Amino acid sequence: MRVATWNVNSIRTRAARVVDWLSREDIDVLGMQEIKCTESQFPFEPFEEAGYEVQLHGLNQWNGVAFASRLPMEDVQIGFPSAPGFSKTAVEGGPPLEARAIAVTVEGLRLWSLYVPNGRGLDDPHLAYKIDWLGTLASDTKAWMSEHPDTPLALMGDWNIAPLDTDVWPTWDFENNTHTSAPERAAFAEFELIGLTDVVRDRVPEGFTFWDYQQLRFPRNEGMRIDFIMGSPAFADLVTAASIHRNERKGDGPSDHVPVVVDVAVDEPEDVDRPMIF
Repeated sequence: MRVATWNVNSIRTRAARVVDWLSREDIDVLGMQEIKCTESQFPFEPFEEAGYEVQLHGLNQWNGVAFASRLPMEDVQIGFPSAPGFSKTAVEGGPPLEARAIAVTVEGLRLWSLYVPNGRGLDDPHLAYKIDWLGTLASDTKAWMSEHPDTPLALMGDWNIAPLDTDVWPTWDFENNTHTSAPERAAFAEFELIGLTDVVRDRVPEGFTFWDYQQLRFPRNEGMRIDFIMGSPAFADLVTAASIHRNERKGDGPSDHVPVVVDVAVDEPEDVDRPMIF
């Protein structure tokens, strides 16, 4: 099975490009982030024509997560139990939850598509929200893994953290930016402490997954590695290959992120309806 994650940065803008890539690269399951639409706005038709079912969680023109799969998706879950909400001002009843997490089970794999809060700035309330969001996700994940130790689990998506210095370009200002601060990196490391591993890095040790649209970041290769597939031991044992699809940052109307892909040794049904590739 070929599983992928991709921050598509508005699926309504990039539906044709995403579907073309799905078919061309023979992807079975794609977790998407930043779809930026509600269910009524999602462009289902091109996905369905290509043989993909879609499950999504989108509340407005911001955030939003989804899965596209040509294999049956089961046990769909919107959000995780302890997820905090966010608002810069006091809100009666607590801050609203955002559309940042969705899970499905496909052929025995428990997969999450995650859009981790950005943080925005070192003095911004959004950074505290980001750390809290990650901490509660780690706590819930640890409890789930304890209850289901043999189930392959992957947390996939845009983590908005570059855990290593080599995950950003050499002139990055570490002291004055989010994504590389000590609290953010500690929050990311917590997932490793509970037993998850980056199942891509050993196979693809170098390479960025994001380049800002401004200041010629992509031509200069001033990028960041912030999109990850973090797998439980049961999931990691099944991974046979991995890749970062850098070329998807090229061409007309690309997302500012590129897909991250893993091949997983799971037996698929013989009658799986694969899109035709010409």
